[in-house]
Amino acid sequence: MASRASIYFLVLALSLFASSFTNICAEESGSESESKEFVLTLDHSNFSDTVSKHDFIVVEFYAPWCGHCKKLAPEYEKAASVLSVHDPPVILAKVDANEGENKDLASDFEVKGFPTIKILRNGGKNVQEYKGPRDADGIVDYLKKQSGPASVVIKSVEDASSLIDDKKIFIVGVFPKFSGEEFENFTSLAEKLRSDYEFGHTLDAKLLPRGESSVTGPIVRILKPFDERFVDFQDFHVDALEKFVEESSLPTVTVFNNDPNNHPFVIKFFNSPNAKAMLFLNFSSETADSIKSKYREVAEQSKGEGISFLIGDLEASQGAFQYFGLKEEQVPLLVIQKAEGEKYLKPNLEADHIAPWVKDYKVILYFLHLLHLFCQLLLDVK
Repeated sequence: MASRASIYFLVLALSLFASSFTNICAEESGSESESKEFVLTLDHSNFSDTVSKHDFIVVEFYAPWCGHCKKLAPEYEKAASVLSVHDPPVILAKVDANEGENKDLASDFEVKGFPTIKILRNGGKNVQEYKGPRDADGIVDYLKKQSGPASVVIKSVEDASSLIDDKKIFIVGVFPKFSGEEFENFTSLAEKLRSDYEFGHTLDAKLLPRGESSVTGPIVRILKPFDERFVDFQDFHVDALEKFVEESSLPTVTVFNNDPNNHPFVIKFFNSPNAKAMLFLNFSSETADSIKSKYREVAEQSKGEGISFLIGDLEASQGAFQYFGLKEEQVPLLVIQKAEGEKYLKPNLEADHIAPWVKDYKVILYFLHLLHLFCQLLLDVK
């Protein structure tokens, strides 16, 4: 019969073995979890089949040599891990667009730089640009919103407070009921522009932080962090509604400085099809305030004339100076760039020069337009 000491050592040995086995299994399980990739790898052979199976999928087109792609990769993977347990799961995928066999795929999606991220809905039938942050938390927040409804119903003051950010544009429809042509046109526009703006709809204008609270609709109200802070619109024809949103969401004068809250408006300014008036000056100079004031007056008077206005601080505008081939000694400098790319410059500007110089530009533009019409008429006669 075994002694008590022998039994004790046998039990101790079995305990140590069990503990070691548990640790090994845990390490293997952890290693397996860490090595699992949540981002799907797609290529020309499986892209269409995979995309067609998903109502919502996000695809990054990347190149292995691209520095920005390398920086994005761990953030994108982390976001994919978090979103894999979202209800419903949000699928993130990637395509090596540098691979020869995938280049036609990249061309189909108009990939012009890396990384390019696309949001594909309805099995790939609806494609939109990803316009959100590039860090994991930002990607998660943005895609949770994008995977939900294009316009969110606002039922309470708390709903409005959680959705409406004082530093961002928010577009809300006020309706007597959530049906009818006006409501359908609004939700269609929200779906089309959801990558650019956030939308909501409500039955009660009193829930909104700004604007007339007694209106019952249907109206569209844009809440914005600049100019008049809000503006209402009642034409629900889709084209008119889209034009109103695009024009109202750009400040009378876009500010180009180091404030990140202004960056979305700067991007929108440069993407606008309008002619662009750009005033560059040193914001800390003695004459800056008077020049800014006169410039804003001219911008206010020029609304609806096809010219967008921007004012840039010299410190933040070095990239623009290099792009346009400008020199710091020309500041204060006013540049007007036509939609076709032709530029007009007024260097060493004084406040009183702004209005007459912009007026002269408009006159020249008007006569060029008349000349174009006259030439077209002659061609038609021939």
